[in-house]
Amino acid sequence: MADSSVEIIEGCRLPVLRKNQENEDEWPLAEILSVKDIPGRKLYYVHYIDFNKRLDEWVTPDRLDMKKLQFPKKEAKTPTKNGLPGSRPSSPERDVRKSLDLNIQSASAPSRGKTLPTPKRKAESVSLATQVTAATPVPSLPSSAEASQASVYPAMRDPSFSIKSREEHEQLTSLTTVKTGLILPFFFFWKNGTTRRLIPSQPGRKRKNCGGTDEDSQDSSDGIPSAPRMTGSLVSDRSHDDIVTRMKNIDCIELGRHRLKPWYFSPYPQELTTLPILYLCEFCLKYRKSLKCLQRHLTKCNLRHPPGNEIYRKGTISFFEIDGRKNKTYSQNLCLLAKCFLDHKTLYYDTDPFLFYVMTEYDSKGFHIVGYFSKEKESTEDYNVACILTLPPYQRRGYGKLLIEFSYELSKVEGKTGTPEKPLSDLGLLSYRSYWSQTILEILMNLKSENGERPQITINEISEITSVKKEDVISTLQYLNLINYYKGQYILNLSEDIVEGHERAMQKRHLRIDPKCLHFTPKDWSKRGKW
Repeated sequence: MADSSVEIIEGCRLPVLRKNQENEDEWPLAEILSVKDIPGRKLYYVHYIDFNKRLDEWVTPDRLDMKKLQFPKKEAKTPTKNGLPGSRPSSPERDVRKSLDLNIQSASAPSRGKTLPTPKRKAESVSLATQVTAATPVPSLPSSAEASQASVYPAMRDPSFSIKSREEHEQLTSLTTVKTGLILPFFFFWKNGTTRRLIPSQPGRKRKNCGGTDEDSQDSSDGIPSAPRMTGSLVSDRSHDDIVTRMKNIDCIELGRHRLKPWYFSPYPQELTTLPILYLCEFCLKYRKSLKCLQRHLTKCNLRHPPGNEIYRKGTISFFEIDGRKNKTYSQNLCLLAKCFLDHKTLYYDTDPFLFYVMTEYDSKGFHIVGYFSKEKESTEDYNVACILTLPPYQRRGYGKLLIEFSYELSKVEGKTGTPEKPLSDLGLLSYRSYWSQTILEILMNLKSENGERPQITINEISEITSVKKEDVISTLQYLNLINYYKGQYILNLSEDIVEGHERAMQKRHLRIDPKCLHFTPKDWSKRGKW
C-alpha cells in the first residue's frame, strides 16, 4: 500500500499492518524511527504508538498505509540574541537539566574508599492517603494517580458495605494517614458462610519497627506518608533518549542452547550490532562475533557456574551471590545482556555498589543462568531489588516469583523490610502484584485464634512477617479490594471467590524457596571502608 511517489522520512506517522495476539490483522498507528536501503527495496523501523517498545520492528513498504500518512511538524526557528534566525537558545530548564546531569555523573563514580549517599528525590504527588481512600467504595480515582504507576490500583464497589456519610469518609482519610500501626478489625467470610471478626485492641499499642528507625520517619512533615518515589539508582533518565537508543541494535543472541530475540537497545560494541547472531558464553557471559570464536573460547573457559558464592541450592535450582566489585567483568556482561530485555533501567559500567544474585538450573553440563536480580549494597530507600529479570526461555514457569521470594528471604535474614525500585516494567509489576497478593492472603487465611480469643493482626505485623514494606501491603489490599471502612472501623472483606482463587493459584505454584537451604550472612556495608 506504499506510494513510491511520496518519500517517507523519519518522524512520519501512519497505520502499519501487524498481527495481534489472535493472529488477526490490525492497523495501529506507528511512527517511523529509521529508514534503511537494502538492495532492491527499503525497510522502515516503526514504533507502534501506545504499544510496548519490544514490539518495534523493521517492516516492508507493503505494510504501510500511505493514505493516512502524517508528516512531522516543523519546529519554528527561534531568533538568537542578535535577532537573526538560528538554533534555539538555551533555556533555564535546559541549564538546570545540564547541571543535574553533571551532578548525577559525578555522584555515580564515588571516590575510592568513600560511599556517597543516594540523593533523595522529590516524592511523587500521590500520597498514601490517596491510595487508601481509593480502596474504599468511592466512585472514581484520579487519572494521574493511575498513570503514575505508583502502586495505586482501581477498586470495585462492594455491595456488602457502604459509607453512610461524608463525615465517615473524611474520618477514614484522616485515620488512615497516621494509624497504620493499629490493629485492624477484619471480617472474614468463609466458605460455609460464617463470619469471623477480629476485635481491635487499644489504640495505644506500640509495635517495634523492624527497620530500626522510627515508624513515621518516612512520613512527610504534614503527617501524610508520601508515596514511594519513582526513581532509583538504576532508573533510566528518559531525557537522554535519542533515535539510537530507541531502536533494537541486536538481532539475535545465542546463549547456550537458546536463541533469544532482544526486546530493547543494549550498548554492545558497535561492530557487533551488524552481525546476524551475537554469541555469548552461557557461563561467563562474554560475547563473541562468530560460532568459531565461541568454540575457541569454550576450550579456554573453565567456568561451569557463575562466579561468586553459592548461597542456596535445592534440587536443580541454585543462587549465586556476585559482588560487582570483585567480579566486575561478569557483572558488566550480565548488565549488557539484561539491558536487552529491560527498558526502564539504565546501564552502569560502575558495578561496584551492587550485588548480583543469579539463579541457575543445574544439569550435567553445568549451571545455566535462568534469571537474576541486583540490589544496592547500601540503600537509603529500603530497596531490596534494583533490576530483576527472568530470561525469555524461562518465563511463565514460576521463576519470576521465585526470584521475588528469594529477594524477600534475604530481607528477612537482614531484618529489614524491602521494596523494588520504581518504576517496574509491565511484566515486573504483574509478577510483584501476584506475589504480594498470594503472600498476604496466605497469612490472613492461616490466622488462628489463641486462648479462645479472636485473632488479631496489624499492617505492621504483616510487614514484619513478610518483609514487604507497609506501602506495598496497603496497596495490595487495595488492589484486591479487601480493605473497607464500615461504621467507624476498618474491615477486611475476604470473600469466598477470593479464597477459592487463592487456593487455585497456590496449587499451581510448585516452586518455593526453602529457608533451610539458604546459607547467607548479611554484611554491614556501611562499616566497610572499601567494598
